[in-house]
Amino acid sequence: MGKKRSGAGLTGPQQAAKFLGVSVLSGVVLAGIAIPGAGALGLAAKGTVEGFDEIPANLKTPPLSQRTTILDAEGGLIATVYSRDRQVVPLTAISPYMQKAIVAIEDSRFYEHGAIDLKGILRAVNRNAQEGGAAQGASTLTQQYVKNVFVEEAGDDETKVREAQEKSLGRKIRELKYSIQVEEELGKKKILENYLNITYFGQQAYGIESAAQRYFSKPAKDLTLDESALLAGVVQSPSRFDPVNDAQEAMKRRNVVLQRMADMKDISQAEADEAKKKPVTLKVTRPKNGCITAVKGAGFFCDYVRNTFLTDPVFGKTREERAKLWNQGGLTVRTTLDPQSQESVNESIKDHVNQDDKVATAVTLVQPGTGRVLAMGQSKPYGFGKNETQINFSVDKRMGGSNFGFPTGSTFKPFVAAAALERGVSAGKTYPSPHDMEYPSPVQTCGDKPWVNTSHDRVENESESEVGPYGMRDAMAKSVNTYFVEMISDNALGLCPVTEMTTKLGVIPADGTKLPEVPAIALGTEGMSPLTMANAYATFANRGVYCTPVALESITDAHGKALAVPKSQCDRVMAEKTADTVNTLLLGVIDSGTGTAAGLTDRQNAGKTGTTDSRYNAWFVGYTPNMAGATWVGSGGSKQVSMENITIGGQYYDKVYGGGLPGPIWKQAVSGALEGREAPNFITVTIPESGIPAGGGRPTPNPYPNKPGKPGKPGGDGKPGGRPGGQTTAGATGGATGGTTPTNPFPDISLEPGFIGGPEGP
Repeated sequence: MGKKRSGAGLTGPQQAAKFLGVSVLSGVVLAGIAIPGAGALGLAAKGTVEGFDEIPANLKTPPLSQRTTILDAEGGLIATVYSRDRQVVPLTAISPYMQKAIVAIEDSRFYEHGAIDLKGILRAVNRNAQEGGAAQGASTLTQQYVKNVFVEEAGDDETKVREAQEKSLGRKIRELKYSIQVEEELGKKKILENYLNITYFGQQAYGIESAAQRYFSKPAKDLTLDESALLAGVVQSPSRFDPVNDAQEAMKRRNVVLQRMADMKDISQAEADEAKKKPVTLKVTRPKNGCITAVKGAGFFCDYVRNTFLTDPVFGKTREERAKLWNQGGLTVRTTLDPQSQESVNESIKDHVNQDDKVATAVTLVQPGTGRVLAMGQSKPYGFGKNETQINFSVDKRMGGSNFGFPTGSTFKPFVAAAALERGVSAGKTYPSPHDMEYPSPVQTCGDKPWVNTSHDRVENESESEVGPYGMRDAMAKSVNTYFVEMISDNALGLCPVTEMTTKLGVIPADGTKLPEVPAIALGTEGMSPLTMANAYATFANRGVYCTPVALESITDAHGKALAVPKSQCDRVMAEKTADTVNTLLLGVIDSGTGTAAGLTDRQNAGKTGTTDSRYNAWFVGYTPNMAGATWVGSGGSKQVSMENITIGGQYYDKVYGGGLPGPIWKQAVSGALEGREAPNFITVTIPESGIPAGGGRPTPNPYPNKPGKPGKPGGDGKPGGRPGGQTTAGATGGATGGTTPTNPFPDISLEPGFIGGPEGP
């Protein structure tokens, strides 16, 4: 039937043509193919295609993949995502010109033949035999639709896609049998509708509605004659006839379609001639897909939503099942993102940290009592360009975050305090708290083997003036390292209650590993994500009830059917009194401790600062009764940047502390997020007096709780040190150990608070 190519057998179309030709000559009843139901199919000559009758005639049409729309809590658009940009529309929403054009050029006898066009097959067989190749095909629209169904079902599996498109006799026969089924079950109009919705039109546009929007920025129902002919012509070869990249080639093909329409009497010759004179005029809407298109700086929140879907079993037992559902699309996803909060976070980040700075910041806000993630932003935008990233600094590694998270510094200390309070340790508990000391040893763990300080590791406070004894109130306000190391090492507490408490609070290292049972964890040596820290602190705001974070409010599929979404799971993890005590302690951090620069002026807020070794990371995690948030500033890349003598956001800092930069970022973000909203107060408790004078004595409350202290020497944790221009507050790093602090001779006068932080670890 056809010439063999050098070194190869007959091509797929040649094999199909030969098979069908042999069938005709053998007296096979092809009428049964051309007219479904007219007789036995008998397609295969014996020994040519065995088992034809065994091919199951139950083509399962997969739902067509479509775009998914992600909305904020108020219904505003965040982003549109898709694996294939498609919008399924009914035939009534497609221009009649488009319907006629695609039939004319792809299958002009569509309404006359059955599943198989016998005349077309014989014509193709004859012409291909004459020309010695596959010069002409014979696939009907129905067959093309079936092939596209196989491709759609293959999804992103390249092997399956190749199998669906392979030019083999076996695939062709299977396609023929399924085409008969489709013709019987659907009818011509539905087949045409399905074909126009499934076929690929180039430029990442699947289906006629997306194609009309891509090339002409209009709906398919408004396509004109020349526009319809252009798009119909693209189908045969979307790359060759791409009007964006080759308008001349596309115009030639368009004119072929127009002439074919005239020949078929779909339009008059005069209409065809008039349309041929028109230049190819496009109004292209560029493909926009994925979280990179997110508005309101919500690209990373969008990515968090996607990862939530792909990792939660509520959407499928396996990741493959969940990915298939997500890629299928057609979903409308309403999220917890609060527009006011997100805008405030964006503005605060923009005002404090530049995109091209050596360091980055990330801010996450959550709602106590519900786990709703209200805002998520960072200074390096979502993207692929310079000073952009796809790493979401706010979340754990498994959700698209950094590999290890970021050491939290002193923001970990409230967890130690909460564990101690739950064990019955008094908030007035005092420890010697020297400036410098060896880690106590041995320390109880959850197992039988205690931790032992075999290396004689040491810990020190930020300032030489930080010498105890201290009680819990002052130790928290000043963030005294040695106090919390002594507390976690005390036989009355030990490591196990602390790790058990952090597990209940969802405080899991960002890389998914287990929190190590070593005393240094009291100083925040392990890497966490801002979302983890914000949500854990929200538990204090919620008076001891922890709620898992959630980003999804509701999801509906392409048919408007509601899908189940994961709900926040809320459990009491500590007594109300414990949470109230921690809240009272952390109010002190804001009022007269390291976090004064984060104090809100219109409502109560509590929180904790944190600064790590070499000032690679600085944190402020704070909250009100109705909002919690975490702000991290540090090195987002593989290279660590020490934040000393550094310019960030156009401002010079001699040293960056948790209270000096993250605190003000948090303050501005939360102030805007809560503007015009209720301002409830905390329920506080009385903290027992420690009875310790001077160095460990409780300072008189600051009459100006939101006013920074006097600038002085560099201090720890930014009390409120590290301010622009090199201004810092009292306290100095390093120096000899030991020493005492004179008793305050004026007990009724507020003194500058001492300072914490410093080396966050051994």
